[in-house]
Amino acid sequence: QLNIAWDGSAPWPIFHDIDRTLDALQALHPGEVEGYRRYLKAAIPAVKLLFDAANDPPSLSGLARKALEHRMRGVATMLRWSRMSAADIMRSFFSTEALRSPGLLVGPMVWGISPEFAGSGLGALTYALRHVANVGRPVGGSGAVPESILSVFLSHGGQLRLSSAVSTITCDNTGVTGVTLSDGSHIRSSVVVSACDPQRTFVEWLTGAPTQADDLIARWRAMPHSQGYESKIDAVATSVPQYRNLDARVFDSLGIDPAACTAAIAPSLAEMHRGYELMGRGEILQRPGLLVNVPSLLDPTMAPPGKHVFSLEAIYTPYDFTGGWTSRDEPVRWLRQYSTVVHEGFTDSITDWRAMTPATYEREFHLPAGHATSFAGGPLSAIRNKNPELTRYETPVTGLYLTGAATFPGAGVWGASGRNTAMVVLQNH
Repeated sequence: QLNIAWDGSAPWPIFHDIDRTLDALQALHPGEVEGYRRYLKAAIPAVKLLFDAANDPPSLSGLARKALEHRMRGVATMLRWSRMSAADIMRSFFSTEALRSPGLLVGPMVWGISPEFAGSGLGALTYALRHVANVGRPVGGSGAVPESILSVFLSHGGQLRLSSAVSTITCDNTGVTGVTLSDGSHIRSSVVVSACDPQRTFVEWLTGAPTQADDLIARWRAMPHSQGYESKIDAVATSVPQYRNLDARVFDSLGIDPAACTAAIAPSLAEMHRGYELMGRGEILQRPGLLVNVPSLLDPTMAPPGKHVFSLEAIYTPYDFTGGWTSRDEPVRWLRQYSTVVHEGFTDSITDWRAMTPATYEREFHLPAGHATSFAGGPLSAIRNKNPELTRYETPVTGLYLTGAATFPGAGVWGASGRNTAMVVLQNH
C-alpha cells in the first residue's frame, strides 16, 4: 500500500515485511520510526488475537479461551483501544498526518464513521493488519473469486439461479419451509441462509413466520437503514499514474513500482471528521479519501496491450448527495482532484470510464440506498451486540440463518462469516 496525505508530504509504502517498512520510514519519515515501532508492539498481538477470534462464532467463553491460548497477549490493547477513538490512538504514536491519516482512511472512513468517535479505536489496527495478513489479487481480476467459488459449489452438486429475485421466505408454525422467487417458482428447504440485507430478509421477505419471530421482525422494522457512502470509478487508460513528491531513489532501492501499489490518499484527521459531518448534509469533502489501483500492472491479462485498468474509490460520498448523481460532474471532480497528486497528462490518457455511485448500487445491485450493511467492531462488540442473529448466525425461525458482511466479523473477502455460519448450520442439522 502506498500512503499519501493530501498535505503534500512524502508518500511512503507499507509492506507485509516489517523491516522493509521501517527501512522505508527511515528514509522518508525518520521522525516517525520510533513511534511506528511502539505502535506495532501494541497492535500486532491484538491483531493476531482478533484474527483468531474471528474464526469462530463469538462468545465470552470462546474469547476467553482464545486469550489464554495467546497467553493474554493483545488483550490489554484490545480492551483499551476498543473504548478510545482511532484518531486519539494515532495521535499517541505519530506526529504527522502522513502517518496518522492513511491508516484511518482504510479503517473508520471505509466503515462510514468519524475516526474521532469513541469506540472506533480498533480501526487504528489497519497498519498492523498489513503485517499480519497476506493480501493478494486474483489473476484475471476480482471476478475470478466468485467464479472459483462457483466452480467448487457446482462440483459438489450445487445449483445457481440467476435473474431470480427472492420474493418471500416461506414458513409454517415449525420453521422455515423454503423460498418463493419472483417468477413464482418455489424451492422447498428446511434450511435457508440469507447473505442479504437483514432488514429486507426479516421485514420484506419473511412471511408466515412463527410467533417467536415477532420481536425480531418488529425490531428490524423499527431500525433505521443507513445510506451508502462509497463510490467508484472504473476506467481504461493508456498510461499509468506517476506520483508527485515521491522520492524515486528510495522506491528504486526498495524494488517496487509505486503505481502498482494500492494508493491510499487521505484527508487529515480534522478533515475526516468534517467530511463525516458533511455527509449528514448531503455534501462531499473538497479532497475526499481516495483508494486507487492499477491492477493490470500486476496482472497484464486484465487489459489489452498498451492499455491499463484504473480504479478509483471515493469515500464519504453520500447517497443523498445534494448535487445529485444523475450527472458526471462530481466524479469528474474526483478525477481532477486526483490529477493534483500525479504528474500531468495521466487523466488525459483515460479513454473510457464509468462511475458507480450509491445510486448505481441501489439500482443495479438492489442495495437499499446504495448501502451494503456491514458488521462493525471486534469480538467485544459482537458479545455485547443487541442483535444476536448477527453474531450467532441463527434466528428464532428454525432453519433460517444469516451470513455475509452484515454478520460478525464484517466485510472483507476472507470467508470468515460464511465459515462460522456453516459451522452453526452443521451443528444444528
